[in-house]
Amino acid sequence: MGAILDRRRAENTVRIEELRRELKHAEDLCDDIACVYATGSFGRGEASVHSDLDLFIVGTGTADKRSLDPLDEILIKADLIEATRRFRIPDFTGGGEYLTHYSARELVDTLGTREDDVKNTFTARLLLLLESTPLLGQPVYKRLLRIVIAAYWRDYEDHREDFIPAFLANDVLRMWRTFCVNYEARTATEPPRKRAKRKLTNYKLKHSRMLTCYSALVYLLAIYTEAGTISPTVAFEMTSLTPTQRLEWVLSQPRLSAAHKTTEALIELYEEFLAQTELTEEELVTRFLEKEATSKYSQSAYKFGDLIFDLMESVGMKNRFHRLLVV
Repeated sequence: MGAILDRRRAENTVRIEELRRELKHAEDLCDDIACVYATGSFGRGEASVHSDLDLFIVGTGTADKRSLDPLDEILIKADLIEATRRFRIPDFTGGGEYLTHYSARELVDTLGTREDDVKNTFTARLLLLLESTPLLGQPVYKRLLRIVIAAYWRDYEDHREDFIPAFLANDVLRMWRTFCVNYEARTATEPPRKRAKRKLTNYKLKHSRMLTCYSALVYLLAIYTEAGTISPTVAFEMTSLTPTQRLEWVLSQPRLSAAHKTTEALIELYEEFLAQTELTEEELVTRFLEKEATSKYSQSAYKFGDLIFDLMESVGMKNRFHRLLVV
């Protein structure tokens, strides 16, 4: 890997460990009944000094009878807020309104229902699988992963020899399309700075969020191409890798040599993206006020998407799972 990603990973690991040491009281409160996991750049293992911390709190039990006491939940949130401020991490978005406590059962019981989007369990569940790292309650976090994977693999025993995780794949594609709002479509009458902020969001979307979703699909597709099936164990192994580590995994597979050149180009472009975004949001928005710079960033985003497409085509080889992802 390149120097930027290596440095980001090393710094990310140190910062997560520092946060864990500061959160001993919250860890004790989680005990063996709850976990807290990070998503976003911290979950992807590539946080910069300007990154905020996106967290989900999930306990055992049910929506009606949660295992985590309401007062203990407040104390855990207070510890998280104090720790982020001590480390000068930006405050939680919306005054902490998204720092929500779910139960494990909520994450799976809402799967495929209309409540999934309303309760935000869809986002909590998908980001758990695609780009998360445990901050507190690691044993519960691992059990939670297995519970969620089991829900998506509920028909596996009847199709062990040819299982395609269609339910999960459709949800991953839905997540990408949910992210994929056209941030520029409604900007004609907006002030220039607000328009520039939308373009910045779109630029980030078409690199980090795209890689989050499609690195998982590439990994599963590569396994299916070789084995003709995908087990829950494979899914669990996939969740243990960050999006960029999934690209590295492709490079480690001799049988995928035809995809190595494309994968290397993707990693190189992603490193450029990390380098370009290693600034405060205000500095980045100022950059996106410049027409020439915006054009350059837009071209980079399109090239990144083209490479993702090429990688999917190379790995999928037009098999049944590949077809499901396309049609």
